Amino acid sequence: MPLREVYRTEVEGVEVIVLQGDITELEEADAIVNPANSRGVMGGGVAAAIKEKGGEEIEREAREKAPIPVGEAVATTAGRLSAEYVIHAPTMERPAQRIGVENVEKATRAALEKAEELGVESVAFPGMGTGVGGVPYEDAAEVMVGVIRELAPRLERVRRIFLVGFEEELAEAFVEALR
Repeated sequence: MPLREVYRTEVEGVEVIVLQGDITELEEADAIVNPANSRGVMGGGVAAAIKEKGGEEIEREAREKAPIPVGEAVATTAGRLSAEYVIHAPTMERPAQRIGVENVEKATRAALEKAEELGVESVAFPGMGTGVGGVPYEDAAEVMVGVIRELAPRLERVRRIFLVGFEEELAEAFVEALR
């Protein structure tokens, strides 16, 4: 599915762009965030799409860095993706675990801090915890945008954040949270 821009705004000097479509098709992001599990297994949802398009080496590298606690993030190469890095920010300890919004908050914060640490200019987030994690789109979007608003004034390197909803409803939830 080709990406479609839905909304664009600025938060404390950082451009935030909402897109609808497949995050693995994004060519303008230096890093793509994987809402991972602590084991680094990339079996479903966004993780599986990243592995399928980017290559097995992404998962292999993530698993070598496991266990990755919720609230921390690690970076791996991005394989065949156009991004330079995949940032693995666990929203759950075990694959396919149901989670709450506090894990969305911790994972989003860890991923954004890792992007800043890596020195990338742009980072793309899918819905964190909205797949098997079971967090409603509106709740995840509110929490993710809240973290962006909180951290944006302190970001020196990250100048552009993409929020990518595979489903139109998730893209709309990002837009609502930003308004």
